[in-house]
This record gives sequence, structure tokens and C-alpha cells, in this order.
Amino acid sequence: MLSCKQPTKCALKHHVAAMAFPFGSHPIALLNLVKKLAMAAPDTQFSFLSTEDSNNFLFSASKATDLPNNIKPCNVSDGVPMNQVFSGPPIERVDLFVKATPDNFRKGLELAATEMGQISCLITDVFLVFAGAIAEDLNVPWIPLWICLPHSLSAHIYSDKIRQICASGGNGGDTESSSKGKILETIPGLAKINIEDLPVEALNDKKSLFSSMLKQIGNVLPQATALVMSFYKELYPESLLDDLKSRCPSLLNVGFVTVTIPPPPLPLSNTDATGCLSWLDSQKTMSVAYICFGTVVNFPHNEIKELAEALQESRIPFLWSLRENLRGILPDGFTERTSLHGKVVPWAPQAQVLAHKSIGVHVTHCGANSVYESIANGIPMICRPGVFADNLTNAKITEDIWKVGVRVDGGVFTKNGVIKCLELIMVHEQGRKIRRNVQDLQELLLQAAAPNGHAAQDFKTLVEILSSNHALNN
Repeated sequence: MLSCKQPTKCALKHHVAAMAFPFGSHPIALLNLVKKLAMAAPDTQFSFLSTEDSNNFLFSASKATDLPNNIKPCNVSDGVPMNQVFSGPPIERVDLFVKATPDNFRKGLELAATEMGQISCLITDVFLVFAGAIAEDLNVPWIPLWICLPHSLSAHIYSDKIRQICASGGNGGDTESSSKGKILETIPGLAKINIEDLPVEALNDKKSLFSSMLKQIGNVLPQATALVMSFYKELYPESLLDDLKSRCPSLLNVGFVTVTIPPPPLPLSNTDATGCLSWLDSQKTMSVAYICFGTVVNFPHNEIKELAEALQESRIPFLWSLRENLRGILPDGFTERTSLHGKVVPWAPQAQVLAHKSIGVHVTHCGANSVYESIANGIPMICRPGVFADNLTNAKITEDIWKVGVRVDGGVFTKNGVIKCLELIMVHEQGRKIRRNVQDLQELLLQAAAPNGHAAQDFKTLVEILSSNHALNN
């Protein structure tokens, strides 16, 4: 079903349509950017197009308290047949959505234009590779947003070449297995990254609708009026920055769109309904391990148990955000035995938790937003990357390039491996060096995010594009 909530005929100067990829943190990141743009351009109307479930989550009363009044959600079909039962991997739902595109978005755009005025610009997730053609049909600028680290964008752009490297056995090898551990010297930005660290979608040649869509990213980027990166210019390898600029000259690095730098002051702890901030207030500075794996990643049950046993034995204070459906995996009596030094909650206000002075380390699956939030708050990481999307790439960059975290031995949680990592970060000299590295990176971002920094200037350029006569008249 297609519907625009709060329909009003738009009387504002411009009407920008934002098209979301409604999975994981993608719609959250796009909405955060749209919120910032809506505040910077109050005379512009923004329509936010996503699926009904996604919009209901994003625009619920509890989450929309800071929503500018020039943003309106608009629902598009998710492509899921009535009474559909999902029994396989999450890609099933993604492929059904991809199958419904681009017709669902075209219908949504027509409805948004009828109710709120002619569309003057499209801002979309890069994954929606068909958006450039829609923008061309509408004769409006197309501005895609990449929310992950740019290294993984390079992996998708060069996916065909990477698969050739795998097929030929890597750099000079003669079997596919010998490509493991080989360095991707010829791919811009990936010289220090190994094939096994790349997003699985860049390696997998299976013909899912989603993977086929991702393969088109490199071909469609030249159509973009500007490419917005949720990243800072100061963090790029020079070769990667140059390559992306060659593909899209108007490359706008506006900073982490899901993170406020510097972080805002923490709210009063007694206003936090989860109780996390009040509990953290009672802990020593930099003493707590915060554990969270996002809303998508699922680890094997035995690893959850191993992690729990490590937390119990180490007696390091911990705050664990663990989804309710996974609580039953914990060892019997775990919460009771760890009640004096640990707290398990179904959800935690992560940005506020990581900004709390008691947090000493973040145990993470290495989603891009989690990595960004850790760096923004100067928190070192213990990485157990999921195999989903860019998690492996992010873990490699975190440990071996930025040197602001460590990966668990063997890439899986074991009791001894977790204890080793906790002690390394919280006790040993190597951990103190890692903490200094992440604090140095935090300081770099504070300078980059300043009013005269590159990110602020690129954001200003983005606002100017949205407000230009080109966006209005085309």
C-alpha cells in the first residue's frame, strides 16, 4: 500500500524526495541526514520514502520528538506477498523488496508530488542504483548517500576484478584457496585489506537480486550530481579518495551522519528508562565493557555462552545489550551470578552509553555506525565481526589500519579468547596504546567536524545544491 502521512499541499520553495533502503541501519542513517538538511533548509519540503514497517519504526512518537515539521514520511510497498512466511536467511526479504523496485518508488514519488508539490531533487541510498534513472526521467539532481566505510564501496565498484583475483588464485597464485591472505594491491584503497576481509556480497557471484543490484554501483555513480559520504576526508587512504573523486567529482564527505561530534551532554540519568546510565554512574571511570551486536547480526548460540562465561570469570564490569529472544541462550543462573558486576538489558541507548565516562571498551560486531560511535567517543573496540555486509572489512580497518581495537582469536568468541582481549584492552600496555590511538583519532575528528572543517564545508555545499535554481527548475 502506498500512502503519504500528514498530507499537505507543499507551499515551500523546494521538494526533496529521500528514498531509503529499508534494512539494517540504512534508513536511520538517511533520515539523520535528512533531519540535518531539513533544519539547515527550513524552506524545503522533504518526503521520506520507505516501507511501512520501516517508517513506523523511524517515525514512532518515541523516536520523532526531534523531527522537523518539513519532513513527511511516505510508505512504499515492501514487495512481501500477503501471508508470506519467512523461514530462510534475511536475504529473502531483501530480494522481495528489490523485486518490487523501482515501480514501488515511482508510485510513491508520484503520490508525494501530487500531495506536496513537484519534486526538485532526489536523495537516496546508494544501494538503490535505479534512482539515477528516475532522477533523469524527472530531470532533477540525484544525490546518493553511502553510509559505510568507503573501503567497502571500493570493493563493490571493483567486484568483478576482485572475483577475477579469486578465480586466478590471488596475486600470482594458481588456486582460489591461495588467494586467502593475499593483499589487494591493485584495488584503490584496499592495499592493506585481504580478500577474506571483504564484504561477502563483493565476493559472491550468486545471482540474487540484491547482489546483482550491488554490482551496478560502480556503473551508476557517474550519473550522480554529488555523492555524499558518511565519512571524513581526513580518514581516507589517498588512493581511495582520488579514485572516488575520479568517478564522482562532487564527492561530499559530510562526516558521520549517525553521530554528533562532539557528542552532546548526557541527559540526566534518571530520565533513562533503561536504567543503563544510572547503573554506569555507579561504576569506575573506564572500567566497563559495553557489549552490543546490533539488530541484525546473529552469532552461534555456543559463542553467546562462551562470552557469558568469560564475563562471569573475568569479573570485569559489563553492560550487555542483548535482544530479548537471545536471553534464553545464556547459561542458567548467569544474570544472578553476575548481578554484582554486570547488567543485561534488551536495548541500550548506545550513543549515550558510549559517551559515558565509565565505558572502557566496546565489544562489537563492527557495523559501521558502531565503529563510528566508538571512535567519536574515544572508546577502543573488541571485534567479533559478523559475516554480514561490511563487518569484516570494518574489523580489519579497526585493528590493523587504524589500530583502535583487536579482533578475538580465530574470529569467534571463546571464553579464554574473550578474557585475553578484555585483559589486553583494560590492563596491559598494548591496551593503553590502543586507547591512545583511538583518542588521537577522536581528536582528529573533533577538528574535522569543527565549523571551519572539511565536513562542515561539504555539508554547506550539499545544502546549496538542494536550494539551487537547478534543483527548483529542472
